[in-house]
Amino acid sequence: MKQVRKIIQIDEELCDGCGLCVPDCAEGSLQVINGKAKLVSDNLCDGLGACLGSCPTGALKIIEREADDFDEEAVEKFLAEKSTAHPAPKPAAMSGCPSAQLKTLTPASPCDEVNKPALMKMAARSGSLLSHWPVQIRLIPPHAPFLKGADVLVAADCTAVAAPGFQQTYLDGKVVMMGCPKFDDAQLYVDRFADILATSGIKSLTILIMEVPCCSAMNAIIKQAILKARVSVPVEQITVSLKGEELERVSW
Repeated sequence: MKQVRKIIQIDEELCDGCGLCVPDCAEGSLQVINGKAKLVSDNLCDGLGACLGSCPTGALKIIEREADDFDEEAVEKFLAEKSTAHPAPKPAAMSGCPSAQLKTLTPASPCDEVNKPALMKMAARSGSLLSHWPVQIRLIPPHAPFLKGADVLVAADCTAVAAPGFQQTYLDGKVVMMGCPKFDDAQLYVDRFADILATSGIKSLTILIMEVPCCSAMNAIIKQAILKARVSVPVEQITVSLKGEELERVSW
């Protein structure tokens, strides 16, 4: 059955056939054919855009058009047939940003800790509080397991550099999603956050931005996403100065 829905679109003029998007499509709906990335079939694309961040030329984008419904059974059958006919080689270690390979990061176990050299132990005591991967907004799909019922920190890219103690002060206990509201695709962000809010049961949102005017666009993005998702979620917006000083906290 056809309906108007979100689906991937490939700009062949921009596509250089690098193939980095192929392993990032968990459904296998993308293939390089005659030197260009192609969508194999509409019903194999879920329209979530996990492949977007791996394209170095910006040839991929999510649009809305009439297309066959996404079919999970068709995906399973397609992947099974593909695996049998053409066993996939192991991807190279540096085959692009693995946005489809979601990871929840866990701290070292007591056993691991005991066996670390002294210098590594010192680093671990002040180590990373990052709990997941990836962290860029456009690389995190709405179905990412670490988003379920999470307290989410939406941080403008520059805040991690400007704010001293970024992790300890703002990241601890939160799932972080980072991006630049000036240079990135604002509509993609609105759509991504709306999908996340509608499906993941987010408990709260903290927006961390810089004092510069362009950074405030992140607030508008989140407000539009909340309206689009038709949900209610507590939001706290924090502004830091260029020197990393916290200037204000506003709840809305």
